[in-house]
Amino acid sequence: MKSYAANESLSRGRRFDEPRPAFRGEFQRDRDRIIHSTAFRRLVYKTQVFVNHEGDLYRTRLTHSLEVSQVGRSVAVALELNEPLTEAICLAHDLGHTPFGHAGQDTLNACMLDHGGFEHNLQSLRVVDELEAKYADFPGLNLMFETREGILKHCSVRNARELGDVGERFLERKQPSLEAQIANIADAIAYNNHDVDDGFRAGLLSLDQLREQPLFAEQYDRVHATYPDLEDRRLIYEIIRRMIGTVVTDLIEETGRQIAAAGVTSIDEVRDADEPLVNMSPAVYEQHLSLKRFLNQHLYRHEQKLEMTRRAQAIVEELFDAYSGDIRRMPPEFADRAASLAGAERARVIADYIAGMTDRYAIAAHESLVC
Repeated sequence: MKSYAANESLSRGRRFDEPRPAFRGEFQRDRDRIIHSTAFRRLVYKTQVFVNHEGDLYRTRLTHSLEVSQVGRSVAVALELNEPLTEAICLAHDLGHTPFGHAGQDTLNACMLDHGGFEHNLQSLRVVDELEAKYADFPGLNLMFETREGILKHCSVRNARELGDVGERFLERKQPSLEAQIANIADAIAYNNHDVDDGFRAGLLSLDQLREQPLFAEQYDRVHATYPDLEDRRLIYEIIRRMIGTVVTDLIEETGRQIAAAGVTSIDEVRDADEPLVNMSPAVYEQHLSLKRFLNQHLYRHEQKLEMTRRAQAIVEELFDAYSGDIRRMPPEFADRAASLAGAERARVIADYIAGMTDRYAIAAHESLVC
């Protein structure tokens, strides 16, 4: 690894001391704990764009996390950085996401407005630090500092002050590790490209619409010229495969140039940089942003999606109101915790319960309210 990669021998370690693993690295242990967590398994039934019951072949939060990990690992290896750390961050970044994707998050945030709000990024850290209950000696997963730091992509000053070590960089205006920076951009790359695939598969995006996007159009022209008779399913996959390759290759090359230009030789110098060093080139980044804006307008705000969004918002809001009115509607482990609390602390327990739900569990819990 490069001298500026995250190195476990120089890590700030875990919140609770543990013996070192005998046959794997510390960040490999983090990855394994994440994969074995309850929150990770639940991601298979949580919305990415399409609600779980809308189709078997659409991405879920779990498959999204795996695709983010694949992109992140490829970039980390190419840049000679810490691959296990990158993988761990990528796999953990959505552990705190609500059911129903961003519709669920936005609604739960509105419900929690008077109690500190809700943000899935912070919730992911809360999951690995507090909510996972598996180990006899400590709460949560007791992950390494660098893994926890990478999960927390952004944070307000108010929240940063309450988060201790992982909040310090937001107060000191420092950068996270390069591995954390990679995970952040890998998330955006995976999001853009697999949503094109799912949107086309669902019939909400057409080839004519997609060809208006420079990143898509360039690869479409090349694939169509070579394979003029390729059917749509393979055509789309071949285009998306090449789109990902184009963006990832550019990311690796541009990041290499920026690291060299910055002259960093240690992770401390990475942290002290004025800006993140993991970036696409300006031209490719503009194409990436253009595709993101296109998806926001034509997929995420499509009337067919908005109908499900409105239903999801009603479910989350009504669940929150019902549990706030009677905490005994929740399972005993949550009801008992909430019973000894009041105000914002009680509301946070309710938010923990709802955020941990899968799509289908939330729908069933909502239906049970009228029974």
